[in-house]
Parts: sequence; C-alpha cells; structure tokens
Amino acid sequence: MLVSATEMLQKAKAGHYAVGQFNINNLEWTKAILTTAQELNSPVILGVSEGAGKYMTGYKTVVGMVNGMMEELNITVPVALHLDHGSYDGCLKCVEAGFSSIMFDGSHYPIDENVAKTKELVKIVAEHNMSLEAEVGSIGGEEDGVVGMGECADPDECKRVADLGINFLAAGIGNIHGKYPANWQGLSFETLDAIQKLTGDMPLVLHGGTGIPADMIKKAISLGVSKINVNTECQLAFADATRKYVEAGKDLEGKGFDPRKLLAPGSEAIKETVREKINLFGSAGKA
Repeated sequence: MLVSATEMLQKAKAGHYAVGQFNINNLEWTKAILTTAQELNSPVILGVSEGAGKYMTGYKTVVGMVNGMMEELNITVPVALHLDHGSYDGCLKCVEAGFSSIMFDGSHYPIDENVAKTKELVKIVAEHNMSLEAEVGSIGGEEDGVVGMGECADPDECKRVADLGINFLAAGIGNIHGKYPANWQGLSFETLDAIQKLTGDMPLVLHGGTGIPADMIKKAISLGVSKINVNTECQLAFADATRKYVEAGKDLEGKGFDPRKLLAPGSEAIKETVREKINLFGSAGKA
C-alpha cells in the first residue's frame, strides 16, 4: 500500500536523517529501488517527473506497475509515489491516477500566484490523504546548454508558502539538477539555516542530490533537510554498467542480448547507488 510521505518525513526531521527520493524511469529502476529499500529496511519515495510519466505511457500505468510490484515483491517498508516538479494540471492528473504524494513547482510564477495555486492544492490533497511538496526559489540546472547556478530562496517567501498547510518544502539553496559544474559555489547553509528558523518543524527538501559532497549532505540534514532527491546519479551508474557489458562483448555471448541479461548490470548499479545513498542519508533501519 502506497503511503503519503508526510509521516516518514516528520520522523526523519525529528530523527535527524533524510529519506531518499529516487526517480523511476521504467520497470528496472522501480524494482531496483524497491528491493534495495526493503533490504535496508528504509522508507523510500519513488519520484516521477512529468516526462518520465509520459514515457511510461501515463500516470495510471505507473501506479499500476508500482502497486503490482509492491504486492508481488512483498514490500513492507513505507513507499510514497511522488510527482516530481509537477505543473498544476500534472498534479491534478496524479491525484486522479492514485499517486500518494505530489510536488507542485510554482517557483517560476510570481510569489502571489505560487501561493494561490499551492493553496488550492492543499485543499485537494487533504481530501485524498496525500502529501504536498511546494517549491520556492527555482533549482538551477542545465537548460538549452545554459547552466544556472541555482537560486537562493527568500526565507520570508518560504515561510509564507510553508504556512499554507503544505507537508514539506523545497527551497533553492544554490543546488542544481544534473552534474555540478567545476565552478559551483556549494550550498548556501546560511540560507538553509534562515529558512529552517522561520519554518520550524516543516521537513525541507534538497533537490539535485547528485554530486553534492557527503559532508555537505550531512550538514544539510543537520539543518532540517529531511528529503533528498537523486536521479542523475542512478542514470549515470546504469549507463556506465550497461556500456561496460556491451563493450566487453557480453551481449554476443550465448543469449547475452536478452534484455533481462543486458539490463542486469545496470540494475545492479542502480541498487548499489541507492544502497550508498540510503546509508549516507541515515534512513537504513528506520522503516
């Protein structure tokens, strides 16, 4: 049974650890993440971007796959299925499809519009026992070849959105999606500290978890980050393991071209990445 992410993140905030959100792209990703979370007895959040949802043919397909897989694999740890960086319409579609959590990314709207749209979604998720993540201060990353450094959110705007009744808050603190450039300035702990002081017990979310050094991750957790998103790192690990398998000519040995064999090293690489992150975030044994 899918659960909302509210309780798992409240426990994480109180216990000074973080729950990983690992984005899924297909069956292999989902299976690798679920089995690793179960093995380590860790709560987990499966993230689905709008693009990945479309790729998997739609949100209902994703819900069906995740529910079926949890039943067949006897997954007993808490699992939330979460829309990542959702548009307003995307959020409504995921409510209808049976997701247990959504993120509305209104960071590109003026703050008043972000507040108005977030407010509407607060009412909707309450009726469905879902959790809602909102965002203030856009997260940087590569877009059309231009790398944004990642904005730092305004702590007062963060408080304004946090007070609307959302369950957790993503705030830009200089983090970006994808690979970090060599000239990255690092996370702004000053901003994070100021945000936590104003938002109190609200669990905070760190996007762009790939490539942030372990000591920065631990410091962010100590300052109230209770959810960390990982996507690119799993993709890079999968691609690297698959490349090695093909370059070694394994796909030409026997039935090495069978997708179950061809994709196995990549799946193992995802598991290894997820295992490493769960241990770093401190959520192992916390299910």
